[in-house]
Amino acid sequence: MKSILIVLVIIICSFQAKAQDPIFTQYYLIPETLNPAYTGIANTWNAGFVHRRQWPDGNRKMDTQFAYLNTIVSDEVGVGMTVMNQNEVFTSLNYFKLNAAFSYKININYDWRVRFGLETGFGRKDYSFDNLLLEDQININTGQINPITVDPSIGDYRNKINFFDMAAGIEFDQENAWIGLSVKHLNRPNVAFREFGNVPLDMFLSVHGGYYIDVANSPRSILPPESTLLLTANYMRQGQYNRLDLGTIVDFTRFSLGVIVATNPEGKSDNSHFLTSVNPVFSFKANEFTFGYSYDWNLSNLGRTQGIHEITLIWQSSRRCDSCDEYRLKLKRNGEEGYPLR
Repeated sequence: MKSILIVLVIIICSFQAKAQDPIFTQYYLIPETLNPAYTGIANTWNAGFVHRRQWPDGNRKMDTQFAYLNTIVSDEVGVGMTVMNQNEVFTSLNYFKLNAAFSYKININYDWRVRFGLETGFGRKDYSFDNLLLEDQININTGQINPITVDPSIGDYRNKINFFDMAAGIEFDQENAWIGLSVKHLNRPNVAFREFGNVPLDMFLSVHGGYYIDVANSPRSILPPESTLLLTANYMRQGQYNRLDLGTIVDFTRFSLGVIVATNPEGKSDNSHFLTSVNPVFSFKANEFTFGYSYDWNLSNLGRTQGIHEITLIWQSSRRCDSCDEYRLKLKRNGEEGYPLR
């Protein structure tokens, strides 16, 4: 385990990247948003959807949707697909991705196993430059708007960008702990709207993990049987931006309550905040479905943003792989077999 941690630290320290990807508060419920190595980890058919509304106060609103579907085709191999769509109201920018995902599991020993993941597919960014209002279109005497501009530079820009994208990840897990690392945009696709421009998309690094504590069996515990405490963390870096989420979630089998704090550990200016938001999280399980909700309470100087609302819905088939190895870990998603790991 020491060797694994040393390798992860070296990668973090040597990682160089320079546009921020969407970040989800409930990553511990839907780890497919972070790492393709989790494809098929539930050992059954598994699907999920998350809707994130960021800063619903007027023109700053951003809506992001992410969905996935995956399963296993053998004891070692998982396959699936993911789709994401993000829309920014102020800029009218739309970001869409459709990827296929693959994972492969290797048992290290009785306790530990490692999973490798690969995700690849199609990306598109849309921005309507026809809706731009330039200075020469405004008649300052009458206030009228001319629908035609004589600015020659507007013809150099494209309304749509299509690109091929690639991501990879690795994850280690055992009965009570899990740790993973993933890198998105490995091929650094060109996302320049200018026809002959070259703007490589910054790589996105994530190091994430968690540890379960069986608090219900403590002599002084007042919690119901089978209750657990999840400690989780997620470090993310893209270009000059970085974020570290730290969370504590108490799982009562059928529902869970907790809080995740978002921090900025590497402030880039004197006005940077170390603690940027406090995010209560809640989830509830009913048969094969899990519903989750979180609210990001802003603590920075961004002003009145009305926070960030995130809703998740997860479906996990109750049918399991009967032919898998007998010491396969029972996985746990919010109180039942699934994810996170237990």
